[in-house]
Amino acid sequence: MPEVELLFLGTGTSAGVPMIGCHCAVCDSDDPHDKRTRPSVVISYGSTRILVDVTPEVRLQCVANRVDAIDAVVLTHGHADHIMGMDDLRRFNAVKNGPLDIWCEERTFTTVTRCFGYAFKEPDPNSKLFRPQLVRREINGPFDLFGMKWTPIRLFHGEMPVLGFRVGNVAYCTDVNRIPPESYPLLENLDVLVLDALTLKPHATHFSLEQAVTETHRIGAKRTFFTHIAHGLGHAATCSSLPDGVSLAYDGQRVVSG
Repeated sequence: MPEVELLFLGTGTSAGVPMIGCHCAVCDSDDPHDKRTRPSVVISYGSTRILVDVTPEVRLQCVANRVDAIDAVVLTHGHADHIMGMDDLRRFNAVKNGPLDIWCEERTFTTVTRCFGYAFKEPDPNSKLFRPQLVRREINGPFDLFGMKWTPIRLFHGEMPVLGFRVGNVAYCTDVNRIPPESYPLLENLDVLVLDALTLKPHATHFSLEQAVTETHRIGAKRTFFTHIAHGLGHAATCSSLPDGVSLAYDGQRVVSG
């Protein structure tokens, strides 16, 4: 099985860390691991790079991590912190000199087109407008992306159904507070699991740190990284409290399966 690499572009909650107007110990921290942009990853194998979610900071994230090109985009769901950078995909169109496929569920596409419907229109060869050129691809089961099988994993973000994804022995499951029974078999024998862990307190739409640790034990991946982290969890102190093989992810971190 080809080696799969995860690049964490962002690991923060929807408000980011530091948050506007907050001067808590984490928001004012000098530790670069405590600077968290909105959650997104690039999943790479061979020469292929797939962007998962398109945050409001996607341009800054890609410049900071030297992501110079992508081959497609996959969306977990349609919340603002996961889609509102989509106009910046136009630069990747220019680099590729062609359109990009956007893979998502029907409900997510409906949300995306409220703001970015123009990006899915047929390009006008006479137009000088610099806009994204995106092609909708609907997820309704496992799908192939450049020779690798992507398996969608049903998750729940509060009452909202969302998707995680398994690629090889890596699974990315952000924005989740409930994993339905039928999804657990899709999470067996993982090298790397990425899982939501928002804060210490229970939350209506995200796993708390304690809940995420419980899920980690149940799933049993070789290594687990928590993401979508709020300002209540300082990186160093939290990581020191976690079981072996479990840690908070951080912006710019690269993890390779195997």
